[in-house]
Amino acid sequence: MARQDIPLIIEAAINGETQPDRNPNTPRKPDEIIADVILCLDAGATLIHAHTDDIRLTGREAAEHYLAAWRPILEARPDTLWYPTLGVGADAVESLSHIEVLASEIPMRLGLCDPGSTNLGAPGPDGLPVGMVYSNTYEDTRVAFDQCQRLGLGPSLAIYEPGWLRTVLAFHYAGRLPTGAMVKLYFGGDYGIFATEPGVSFGLAPTKNALPAYLDLLEGTSLPWSVSVWGGDLFDTPIARQALERGGHLHVGLEEHFHPDRKPTNEEIIQQACALAEEVGRPIATVEQTAEILGLPGAS
Repeated sequence: MARQDIPLIIEAAINGETQPDRNPNTPRKPDEIIADVILCLDAGATLIHAHTDDIRLTGREAAEHYLAAWRPILEARPDTLWYPTLGVGADAVESLSHIEVLASEIPMRLGLCDPGSTNLGAPGPDGLPVGMVYSNTYEDTRVAFDQCQRLGLGPSLAIYEPGWLRTVLAFHYAGRLPTGAMVKLYFGGDYGIFATEPGVSFGLAPTKNALPAYLDLLEGTSLPWSVSVWGGDLFDTPIARQALERGGHLHVGLEEHFHPDRKPTNEEIIQQACALAEEVGRPIATVEQTAEILGLPGAS
């Protein structure tokens, strides 16, 4: 049975590091981001995740790039729930330094934490994996959670691998997980994070048995959770319907979506999410309901 008593949160991850050559509809510049966010909100998204056009920036410089888009958005839609990404800093403090600036200048109720490390890559010329180690230490996790606690931000938790969730649960059971956490379960599609050819991915594949494995770990916690497929299409997998039927939420958008031929807009992907919700029988959450479901600081 569908959990019809739980309004569905649709989070739109509008760009990430997706470039126009991967999908030409990806908003990168401030005016593109402004227009796209408004369309996403009107389509049914109540939570927005966005990058700037240069992830290498940190501190005040990074914040100014965010502010160019988010000041106008929040003037038009002041209740919008949103959060940025990490910068490429020398350490966790520097990587999160722009959030200190943003939180002091515009409304923010969410922060973020990537609580683990994994290999990310693509097939090389011989078809074998090449890429990088995406590294986040236990200390980095502490720094991110300390920032969320100090600034009153609910942490958005990227879960690339099962071990990342076990780290989160260690903080949860110790009473050290900040209020307002959302567990985002990432499933690796055929194309993974960066590739335009299939064959190298990460984490659990989006199969019918993968989500129950994560839910076994989450059992008894009452932590809200969402699903996404990176390097694929969430709606081509059983994960989206499973999540709706079991009380979860959807994390969608051009940050993670990839299809070699089909190039949707963020608005179109959100419309797909709303159509599936109607089919399954889940109402779409309002902004107020989203804040309450997450337990964000300041929510009624």
